[in-house]
Amino acid sequence: MSISPSLLAFLSELKQHNSREWFAEHKASYESEKAIFDGLIEQLIQEFSAFENMDGVLKKHCSYRLYRDVRFSKNKDPYKTWFSASFSEGGRKSGYMDYYLHIEPGGKSFLGGGMYNPTPDQLAAYRQEVDYNGATLRGIVESPSFVKLFGEAEGDLLKKTPKGFDPDPADEVYLRRKQLFYWHHFSDNELVSPDFTSKLMLAAMHLKPFLDFLNATFFDKEPFLKA
Repeated sequence: MSISPSLLAFLSELKQHNSREWFAEHKASYESEKAIFDGLIEQLIQEFSAFENMDGVLKKHCSYRLYRDVRFSKNKDPYKTWFSASFSEGGRKSGYMDYYLHIEPGGKSFLGGGMYNPTPDQLAAYRQEVDYNGATLRGIVESPSFVKLFGEAEGDLLKKTPKGFDPDPADEVYLRRKQLFYWHHFSDNELVSPDFTSKLMLAAMHLKPFLDFLNATFFDKEPFLKA
């Protein structure tokens, strides 16, 4: 299954005319495109169930609203200009590090995941795990196949190694991480191609060991193994 060109066209127009008046006039188009995207979410739940525990996870547990909360934002545009969904055991509100799918025209679409907004406790647990077991993390995110798909790490860094750590030089940059996430971008042409879902799931399977590392660190969660 692929993303329809009409969905990308709708999002492009929404970006140009991000107003309640325009949206009201084009609400039928939105509902049609959203229904197609919801179908993709349902398919992906089944695809992810091959290597993640998706028992009980429904479309509503994965999708995000298009409407923006503008109460505390300087940007008063009422709508997001992308469609998105997250996939993990228990759904997007479970707290687990998940697979985030972002669909936005102009080459801004991606599948990503990782430590984007960790709590202080999660950050402390992550650094302790890197101190003990940095070679495992490096083996995942520095492997040639992972780097080919996801490139370099993204996120903010401390200027210096946190106090209390005397790391292996190879782990020093990971200990300085305040955020650690990766994403694989898709071109608009890839989105609309018949093999988009296959490419998406290939990227997800390469991302899985990294997310397993974080979930084991934060939640003492063992990787899900499909019988």
